Parts: sequence; C-alpha cells; structure tokens
Amino acid sequence: MIKRLYEKSEIWFAVAWIIAYIVLASAGDSLSAAVGISKVITLPVLIALSAALFSFVKKNGLMIKYGLCKPQLPAARMLYYIPLIVLLTVNLWYGIRLNQSLPETLLYVLSMFCVGFLEEMIFRGLLFQAMAKDSVRSAIVVSSVTFGAGHIVNLVNGSGADLLPTLLQVIYAVAIGFTFVMIFWKTRSLVICIITHSVFNGLSAFANEAAMTSQRQIISGVFLAAIAAGYALYLAWMDKEKNTK
Repeated sequence: MIKRLYEKSEIWFAVAWIIAYIVLASAGDSLSAAVGISKVITLPVLIALSAALFSFVKKNGLMIKYGLCKPQLPAARMLYYIPLIVLLTVNLWYGIRLNQSLPETLLYVLSMFCVGFLEEMIFRGLLFQAMAKDSVRSAIVVSSVTFGAGHIVNLVNGSGADLLPTLLQVIYAVAIGFTFVMIFWKTRSLVICIITHSVFNGLSAFANEAAMTSQRQIISGVFLAAIAAGYALYLAWMDKEKNTK
C-alpha cells in the first residue's frame, strides 16, 4: 500500500508522511504529558516512524535519491559548514543546565535525534524531490516554508510552548529550512543536515531556560535567521550556472 501510493504520486506520499508525522508526534507529546513523563510515549512513536521510513527507502533502492549518502562536494566548497557550527552554539549562549530530570533529558535528546532524521527526510527528501521534478525553485520555497510553518503545531500539541518563542521558531525554522534544502541541492546528501538538525534540537535540552528573557529570545531568533539565511544565499549563488533549472 505504501509503495503503491509512492508510485502513484510522490507528492501525496510526502504529504501523507507530513500528516502522519505531525499527528503522531503531537499525540505522543500529549500522551506523554498525561502520563507525566516528557517524551516517554513520543520516543517510541518517533523510533517506529524513523524505522519505517528508513526501511522503505533502503528496501526500494532510494538511499542516494534521498541523500543518505556521502556529500558530493568537498567541505571546503561548503565553507567547511562553519555557519552550521555557529548555529549549534546558540542554545548554550546563556549557560548550561538540566531543565528536566536525567531520564527525561535522555528521552528528549533521543527524540530529537529521531526528529532530525524524520524532518530532514520528509521535508528535504520526500517533499523536495517530489516537487523538484517540475520546478527546483518552487520545491526550495515550499520545502522551507512548510518546514517552518509546521512548528506552529507546538502551540497546540501539549508541549506548553508560548506564542512568542513559537513565532520566533517559525521564522528561523524557515531560514534554517532554506539552508538545509540548499545543502541537499548542492551536495546531494542529507547527512550533514540530519546531523546538524539532530544536534541543534538535542542541545536545547541543556539550554538555560531560566535565563531566556523575551529580549534574549528575540536576539537569538534574529541571529539564527540571519546566519541561516546568509549561508543559504551563499549556497544558492555558488556555481549558480551549474545548478539552475
């Protein structure tokens, strides 16, 4: 059934995965909150989704198509991914602390590694590749915007997210999504994107939330958006004549 949907329409296959991911991850968060242990239900759900998607891709010989391979450009051409390393520091700007118990922190970090894999594979892999056959430019825009807009679900999924942090997250997520899709387009690999996304989310478990005032949240959000957008534009214009469609 899954393969049949894929063969019939790659776009609807990607949309089905987006819906399944958002609904099941949100349900997992809500159930985890009801149990009283953060991510205790979410993690098994995300592991199952990750295993199912990876199994489908590998079984059908789609590893290279969806970027589960070595980057095809040397790191030097990608500025050694230094802008990504800079982005990873943001969660630790205002100190390091455990915001949850050690077991909950472990559940959270493992969940975030699954999130990194799933979101990159769904938004940068499935959705982008499905749309790029008709228009690379449209695929880049839709992949970036839907990735950012998807974070709005944090307002209603029981995670307790507030309005301002969520709106900031949407803004810089669009910029980071733009960066990741350009990395995939240039290198034909999602490996660096998956690693960066996973580590960035995982490090948020150790951010000093008590020190995160509204002003600092705005500063961090603007910084993330500026660095990500700047790097993405650099990648978009690099060897433009070789990659335009």
